[in-house]
Amino acid sequence: MKSRSIRAALATVVAATALASGTATAQAATAWAAAPSAVVAPRSAVADGPADALSAITASAADAARDRVLRLATSNLPAEIRTSAWNALRSTRGDAAIEEWLTPGGGYDAAKQRLRDTRSRNRAYCEQVVRTHTASFSPEVRAAAERALKGSEADRAAFVRTGYAEAQKRDRAAREADGRHRQEIAAKDREFVRAMAVNDPGEHVRAAAGWAVRPGSTDADVAEFFGYGWASGAALDLEAYRLRVADAEVRRHHLLTRLIAQAAEAERELLTAADTARARAEAERTWRVVAEHAESARTAWLAEQSAARAQAESWRTVAQLSRESADSAWKDITAPAEARQGDWAAEQAEAGEAASFWKDMADRAREGETRVKS
Repeated sequence: MKSRSIRAALATVVAATALASGTATAQAATAWAAAPSAVVAPRSAVADGPADALSAITASAADAARDRVLRLATSNLPAEIRTSAWNALRSTRGDAAIEEWLTPGGGYDAAKQRLRDTRSRNRAYCEQVVRTHTASFSPEVRAAAERALKGSEADRAAFVRTGYAEAQKRDRAAREADGRHRQEIAAKDREFVRAMAVNDPGEHVRAAAGWAVRPGSTDADVAEFFGYGWASGAALDLEAYRLRVADAEVRRHHLLTRLIAQAAEAERELLTAADTARARAEAERTWRVVAEHAESARTAWLAEQSAARAQAESWRTVAQLSRESADSAWKDITAPAEARQGDWAAEQAEAGEAASFWKDMADRAREGETRVKS
């Protein structure tokens, strides 16, 4: 009862937040509260018997898989993935629905495929422009993107095809004509951007910086990098990271479920096997495979934790520089820098939690290997 009430409270909060992303996602959040959930006993409460140990590790894997789907449902990933994750969570088929969603070719992959749809890409592009182009620096672009989002599929396609470039030209012309908004880029700022093109931890930020200081570039190019190019590259880097770790973790949880089932079956067969030595060796092997898989996942998450930490530290430095700089070009990056610092700090924390889970799985699998040896 306590687990159900906690889930209901969480779903209520998430549903309220999800309204900004669409009614379907909010409805899925509310419905998920009524879905059945696995209750996993704390490890310290599990008895020493093999049956209890098998039940505990199986339940822990199922609970972690459900938690991973919940994290995707409440993430900042595209709406196609979030809505699909909520649909799996609210299914009355419980863990079977979660397993199917994680399976290659299942719900997650289907949602990823929908991301490749032209209409989805056009909407995502317009949304990103609104997030990264401020009304103070790019009023024409911002307004055009907002109109496209409120309009039809054809409006969004037109914005992607030609509307953005046309609005961008109008914004640049307005800045050039208005002496108050024309920015003189200091040599040290240009050198800073040039260094970013080589050293920034984000691939898309490096590309945006490289374009801003390409041969023949002008002060207007560098000013636009500070005005929106930097923020746009940062948003793409964060989204790429989130999609990459989501892809990898979906595969890991699917495989973990399969490997634990194989190990559990091998351990049960050991109890009645005629050839005990052969059955014991197979049981040891299957638990060892589980441990190796979990340890590999832990290593991968530790690397992701390090990458996220580097990004968070980089954005902390940028935020501090922007607050301290007297150059007008830096004022447009302060808010995005502070937001990205928080985003990457959250990703760093989540990576640490995931690494801890996989370490626990590896330890339990090694215990299983030791158990079947005796």
